[in-house]
Amino acid sequence: LEEQGGVEAMQQLKRERAGIIYDVLDNSALYIAHARPGSRSDMNVTFRTPDVELDAEFIKGAAARGLVNVKGHKLAGGMRASLYNAMPLEGARALAEYMKEFEVKHHV
Repeated sequence: LEEQGGVEAMQQLKRERAGIIYDVLDNSALYIAHARPGSRSDMNVTFRTPDVELDAEFIKGAAARGLVNVKGHKLAGGMRASLYNAMPLEGARALAEYMKEFEVKHHV
């Protein structure tokens, strides 16, 4: 942890990873964030589309791109981006790019 800049650097990376995903959500006509801005997690970003079939298609397409474990909680449904410390910025960027492409393909 110290070699990576310590706690402060890790907090900044955590915020940056989450910000990449929340930026897509906040500017989307397709995705619905589960948490309101004042209650959002930097570690688990949960969201959905208006249709459970689209959610399933999103999850399948994400897996095909190597973006695994995005299926949301069995009760809450939707999707979940787990952005723990082991997740590199590139992973958050890859998910954000897929989210944008998926939205364009399924324009609302």
